[in-house]
Amino acid sequence: MKLAAIDIGSNAVRLLIAEIFELKDGYHTQKVSFTRIPIRLGEDVFEYGAISHQKSVQMVKVMRAFWYLMDVHNIEFFRACATSAMREASNSAEVIDLVRKEANINIEIIDGEEEADLIFSNFFVQNIDHSKSYLYIDVGGGSTELTLIQNGKRKKAKSFKIGTVRTLKGKTKESHWEAAAEWLKEIHKEAGKLTGIATGGNINRLYKMSRCAFNEPFKRDELEEIAKVLKKHSYEERMYKLGLKPDRADVIIPASDIYLRMFKLAKVNEMIVPKIGLSDGIVLGLYEDWKKSIKKA
Repeated sequence: MKLAAIDIGSNAVRLLIAEIFELKDGYHTQKVSFTRIPIRLGEDVFEYGAISHQKSVQMVKVMRAFWYLMDVHNIEFFRACATSAMREASNSAEVIDLVRKEANINIEIIDGEEEADLIFSNFFVQNIDHSKSYLYIDVGGGSTELTLIQNGKRKKAKSFKIGTVRTLKGKTKESHWEAAAEWLKEIHKEAGKLTGIATGGNINRLYKMSRCAFNEPFKRDELEEIAKVLKKHSYEERMYKLGLKPDRADVIIPASDIYLRMFKLAKVNEMIVPKIGLSDGIVLGLYEDWKKSIKKA
């Protein structure tokens, strides 16, 4: 079975095509194709409150291309989910309608809680130590999702308007940080010692730069050292010396700051980086929904 997930974020739009193989004791997911286009909707939304005509046209073109890619791959089911930027855009309904008419794709705007639910999926949680408490953190372009995990289960979650593109535009308010600090203070009081689980394109890249071995925990002090190195380089140097893409070379700085500040507030000293994202969770959700429909039939 081939499934597809479209993740429409504040920084980039992604298409994941994956194949699901059913096994006797479960299933196996194999990535077939992954396409990422840096439209950066958040630039418009966080600055002006709406998506510009230019980016609306870009969205249609990208969604049309995604439709053809899914058609070539004979996709059976797909889902397109939009997060922070589309949630806040005053003209999101018009853009969704345009994409539906021009590209035949229906976009769903999901809230922060569902976003965290989709990313926090059982396919990686089953491999962690259920006796420990974890702070799961996903930093996006427009928002950061925080989740307390205890006994392998999601206990509490909160979404904050703290993101990389939002920060670059100078639109992250200190009041949002104060709210996050208060929430994390209560979480630490309730759960005690926490281990981090960090997801997002930026932390994946930072983890790669650390040269940690596969599945090795990422220490907070290692992240601090990498952040210092990045800040010593200009935007251009981060591209031609460190090999970062243009749309990664700028957001990786606020991303490292957000992860570090969140983990310091929560007194987290090391984190697991499972290299998964919203699109992985969407694919898993589609598969689970398909299994339920088969049982009902």
